[in-house]
Amino acid sequence: MGIGFMDRWRARHSSGAGGGPPLPGNDEAAMAELFSECGLLRELAESAGVLLDDGVKSLTALDQMLPLWRADPEVSDWLGNDAGLYLGTVLHRTVAGAAWRLGGHGRPLLVMPDGLELDVTAIGHSWADQGSPQLALAYLAATDG
Repeated sequence: MGIGFMDRWRARHSSGAGGGPPLPGNDEAAMAELFSECGLLRELAESAGVLLDDGVKSLTALDQMLPLWRADPEVSDWLGNDAGLYLGTVLHRTVAGAAWRLGGHGRPLLVMPDGLELDVTAIGHSWADQGSPQLALAYLAATDG
């Protein structure tokens, strides 16, 4: 997919071809830390008065932001990645047993305890481009909430 920071991270931490089970130990923890940064999303949210505390309520607050970024395709693309990674971060921190892994083409996937694999960046891109699915609803769907 060509996510620059992912390509650099994968080059440093690669142990073979993409795919496979969630990464054990420090590698999965390093991925979780890297994916939680979401710099552009956090900056836009802060400028709109939205606090991103990595909790479920912050997803609803993001869903209520005016989508001013859609006027700039480059910003929308980056924001889509960040929104998906943020959704994954909230799930990772609130659902026991959720784990990150790299899928095909280096895409970050969040593996839920029941084995469901979420392509969170695809969800984030859809949210940034079209407003759906809403991030809070995507969270509920992933957790059967």
